Amino acid sequence: MRNHTLSRRAVLMAAAVLPLAFALPGRLRAETLPLVTVTKDPGCGCCGGWIDHMRAAGFPVHAVNSDEVFALKERLGVPPDLASCHTAEVAGYVIEGHVPATAIRRLLAERPQAIGLATPGMPAGSPGMDLPGTEPESYDVLLFDASGRKTYARFHGAKEI
Repeated sequence: MRNHTLSRRAVLMAAAVLPLAFALPGRLRAETLPLVTVTKDPGCGCCGGWIDHMRAAGFPVHAVNSDEVFALKERLGVPPDLASCHTAEVAGYVIEGHVPATAIRRLLAERPQAIGLATPGMPAGSPGMDLPGTEPESYDVLLFDASGRKTYARFHGAKEI
């Protein structure tokens, strides 16, 4: 009888813990990458594509619709010529425009002294601008701070070159 009671108890405990075991890997994966807060114009469609790209890369994303995106860019130190359609904040850095997740992962691993990364304009084929039938462009991802900028990575579409 005692073995039967222990077996039933073991089964009940396993049934209670099993859902947690399956949910845990996803939660750990989401918690290892910092939250990306994206501020975007409510009418912009390509920002949603970039947000989807970031989520697919494992980043948790919080999107904020705002009519004050340009005021935010100014407050965060984004130079006007680097401005794009959305601005993100992640782990103390500013991400301006359609920067690929691989460049952001590298930024977070290296932690250089900078304000952040920017992809000026809206290059065809960049994350969020990867529309069917559109030929991808080559473009630079720039690392910028108050004193200037430099090329941090080069991409063709979403692929680093």
